Amino acid sequence: MLKKVDEQLKQDLLALSQYIYDHPELGYEEEKSSQAHMALLEKYGFKVERNYLGVATGFRAEFVKGADAPTIAFLAEYDALPEVGHGCGHNILGTLSTGAAIHLAQNMGDASGRIVVIGTPAEETSGAKVIYADKGAFDDVDVALISHPFCANVKSGSSYAIKALRFRFIGRAAHAAAAPEKGINALDACIMTFNNIGLLRQQILPTAKIHGIITEGGVVPNTIPELAVADFYVRATSKSYLEELSRRVSDCARAGALAAGAKVEISNFEASYDNLLTNHTLQDCLIKNWNEMGITEIEEAGEANGSTDVGNVSHVCPTIHPSFDITAPGECYSTHTAEFRDATLREPAKAALEKNVCALAMTGKDIIDDPALLQRIKQEFKNAVEND
Repeated sequence: MLKKVDEQLKQDLLALSQYIYDHPELGYEEEKSSQAHMALLEKYGFKVERNYLGVATGFRAEFVKGADAPTIAFLAEYDALPEVGHGCGHNILGTLSTGAAIHLAQNMGDASGRIVVIGTPAEETSGAKVIYADKGAFDDVDVALISHPFCANVKSGSSYAIKALRFRFIGRAAHAAAAPEKGINALDACIMTFNNIGLLRQQILPTAKIHGIITEGGVVPNTIPELAVADFYVRATSKSYLEELSRRVSDCARAGALAAGAKVEISNFEASYDNLLTNHTLQDCLIKNWNEMGITEIEEAGEANGSTDVGNVSHVCPTIHPSFDITAPGECYSTHTAEFRDATLREPAKAALEKNVCALAMTGKDIIDDPALLQRIKQEFKNAVEND
């Protein structure tokens, strides 16, 4: 039964994806999208907690059968992008997670388990998974599953841990020609910070990245700037190295301020994301079920090329974040585009949705049925966190 989705559920899932496509909402504004997910989950017997952990458009839905059983969490995203709408395909991503949870609940048989769907707003900006991880939402979860639409089936890989650092330099204004000696140039402190970081780049790991912009740097050229602001992203493929590198980048800003005689205030302007720790034992289970569903063309994940708040989940419980192909053979559209957005509604995407609902649900059922498998997954997770 797990290899085929009930016809009514299939139609409900297609309607959910279409509805969210038609009503794109930005992060933390996903009122209609979250309500649509919750309504469908309640229809199929899930108990839903709204406004989960204080996030207005977040939720936690649970289906419990029996006691002392594994907890399988499916992570649903449903935020859109400015102008392009669901160019990242979150209309079908969230639908997949909700659908897999319902499909698993319908096919538990005699097994016991707790199936959870966590609605996680704002993945495109300051992701709610960070808030949830910090507040303990995943502490009672045995495994977390999420899969992203793409133009290929790709294994879960790695991602950059990221810190968003803001340096606010405070100087003193003065007339640049009549009395420059009375000023303290905040822009000088900012520019020296960029120079310091440029030199620092020669001594960092090749897997790390630092990039920044000046958002404020003065108003007119004949006034010494009393305020300058720079925003930087610092990325690394391990959480521990990110912490070290962020301290060094911050020291570059402190040195620039000291040299200019200015002050510097250091803060985070967005949530910090951890690097993704893919659980390969869990991934192998999904790949087995992909193959069972006829999905056999599977690509290896490349090097980290971005950051995701799923990384924070992966430091709390075993997690995978693969990608699934929603396109026709020979098609490939870049994500964050209108072309990819529209591909989520075509027939190849509808077929891929059903297959992946089954594969994710089958993976959850394997974990519920096989305590030894879950133990291996947890042991790998423990080792990965200790060695990161």
